[in-house]
Amino acid sequence: MTTLDFIASEPFTLGVELELQLLDQHSLDLVDGIIPLLEIYPDNLYIKPEFIQNTVEIATRICKNATEVEADLQRIALGLRENALQMGMRLCGAGTHPFCQRQATITPLPRYQMMEREGGYISHNQITYATHVHVGMASGEDAIYVMRHLKSFLPLLIAVSANSPYWRGCESDFASYRHRILSASRSYGIPPSFESWQQFDEFFATVSQAGVFNHIRDIHWDIRPCPYYGTVEVRVMDAQTTIAEAASLAALVHVLAVYLLRQRETSWSAACTVPALPWWLEKENHYQATRLGIGANFVYSPLGEVKPLRTVWLELCRDLMAVAAELGEADYLEQLNRRVIGNGIGYIRQRDIFQGAGSLFDVVAALVGQFDHGLETILTDCQGSLVMPKGSRR
Repeated sequence: MTTLDFIASEPFTLGVELELQLLDQHSLDLVDGIIPLLEIYPDNLYIKPEFIQNTVEIATRICKNATEVEADLQRIALGLRENALQMGMRLCGAGTHPFCQRQATITPLPRYQMMEREGGYISHNQITYATHVHVGMASGEDAIYVMRHLKSFLPLLIAVSANSPYWRGCESDFASYRHRILSASRSYGIPPSFESWQQFDEFFATVSQAGVFNHIRDIHWDIRPCPYYGTVEVRVMDAQTTIAEAASLAALVHVLAVYLLRQRETSWSAACTVPALPWWLEKENHYQATRLGIGANFVYSPLGEVKPLRTVWLELCRDLMAVAAELGEADYLEQLNRRVIGNGIGYIRQRDIFQGAGSLFDVVAALVGQFDHGLETILTDCQGSLVMPKGSRR
């Protein structure tokens, strides 16, 4: 019996949600600022609360490509930054806050209060920030196909987006410690491999009947289908320090989704295609990417064959470039590649700043400065005004 209808959307459209930290402008520590901030933006589709009160989420309209994603996020962030400054707050992009010591305060909305009751103490330690990318799908079958085959690329997506090496004043020894925090909660991490929309539908009917999940939003896998938007949502990536970096990740996910569906349609196979792996190898690849970032090794066959994740990235870039050029995403993919080969991924930059300054306050100050600098390029055009485009993904 069908319980979920997949509402098809225009194939390969994009939507991005970026979770940002709210900081006190003097101490640069996290501050519970979302409730007063939302008084300026009541019932806003593009500026929204999240589970914890020191977070604000900005979301795009439905976009055709990463260029539109970047423009939308830039316009929204400009106005948000100005209003936050007037309230004594700064905006910051990273997967964790480097030195905040206190527990989080939960946003007092019914769904979040229910999550707090179910999560207990874990809820107040789940102080993490992510970049979520939605890709439009023509059908539930397409969504499940892309979801299943994208699983092989989760370690790579973790590595190129890793931006959370510090936690509560300590070096975590992980490139993306955000994932280690989330692993304490249920329904996070690698999703199961569903073979069809019907199989996913039956899964959801079972967990709904059992009272495990009430809504798709209760499932927080690294990739999940969103039938009410008609998308696949990739949730594995850390929050990025600049809007441009978030846009480059959107471009990568966009190109990957098109690339994978074309493989199915043409029975074509490329060198970077990774065969299905046993669950325990998927989990190990995932863990090593969170720990070592782009310096990790990647088990790419059921026989235990290994290659450097950096090599996997270079092979993927080569094979994706033609599709990227066709979609108008080549510049973004090249920007991301330059960050990877030039040791410019977020976790590396944070560590370089700390090694130079010796202070996590200076790390956060640099993150805030980089976020602001990324907005300056369009400041004279937008003059801090908030543009509200139509057709939000969420």
